[in-house]
Amino acid sequence: MQAKTITGTSDLLAQLNKIVSEGRNPATMDIDLLSTESILHKINQEDAKVAAAVATEIPHIARAVDAIVEKLQQGGRLIYIGAGTSGRLGILDAVECRPTFSVPDTLVMGIIAGGEKAIQHAVEGAEDNSAQGIKDVQAVNLCEKDVLVGLSASGRTPYVVSALEYANELGAVTAGIACSPGAPVLTTAQIAICPVVGAECLTGSTRMKSGTAQKLVLNMLSTASMIRLGKTYQNLMVDVNATNEKLKARAIRIVMQATDCSREEASEALDAAGHKAKVAIMMILTGNDAASAESMLSDHNGFLRRAVEQQ
Repeated sequence: MQAKTITGTSDLLAQLNKIVSEGRNPATMDIDLLSTESILHKINQEDAKVAAAVATEIPHIARAVDAIVEKLQQGGRLIYIGAGTSGRLGILDAVECRPTFSVPDTLVMGIIAGGEKAIQHAVEGAEDNSAQGIKDVQAVNLCEKDVLVGLSASGRTPYVVSALEYANELGAVTAGIACSPGAPVLTTAQIAICPVVGAECLTGSTRMKSGTAQKLVLNMLSTASMIRLGKTYQNLMVDVNATNEKLKARAIRIVMQATDCSREEASEALDAAGHKAKVAIMMILTGNDAASAESMLSDHNGFLRRAVEQQ
């Protein structure tokens, strides 16, 4: 048993030595000797590299967005899966889609190794449990209509790799996001997204640059997909449904910005539209009542700009 453990550890050490995000950063070797401001400058200088690394992956991100849009239009879902920081980032992006774009909770989902407990606490061995990765996507009834996005800074997480392999077998679209080229998550996924941000300020602390890169990619995936699905007008979040006082105030502001109307006009239109900003905007811009505005939007699959321009 001890020999097996030593062999397993040696194999893992060999893998880590090949992972870019696990390397030592020569620019921060003296970080423990620096003043507070100097430490922060070092971190900031490293963070400044992240957006450029993500920019190189835009062609691959675009492929993923186009696939997501196609599958969502066919009744599928966007599902993120990851462990640790990567899993938490997927959940964060998923839960923000409902209030931002008024979509069902089930349309964009996040799965994390170790379950809900792992959102706030480390769960021992969860990321190494290949069988559980498959069980967790089966639990949400993953099917060929869905898109599964695997998240792993190192790109080697067995939990994520097994879920991607299972999704491929089902015929679902798969994408992988990792920060180390040639990693299993990337070679298993149909679409590989690999922003290479380099070694972290603190060796192996992939919640830093690698986490930031993953978050930027997730922002792009969900936001661009929702734009392509007609959830915006110009750069306004017009699909917001005003269900509390804060959202009502935001909806009034959105209607005013989209139509150049007064606050009173925006408020009246929202009341008549059942507090749906998109319908209220359509009413004001076309002079139609709520029912007609909803009908015109439906005729154009919810795309407000198309509906307005066809009038």
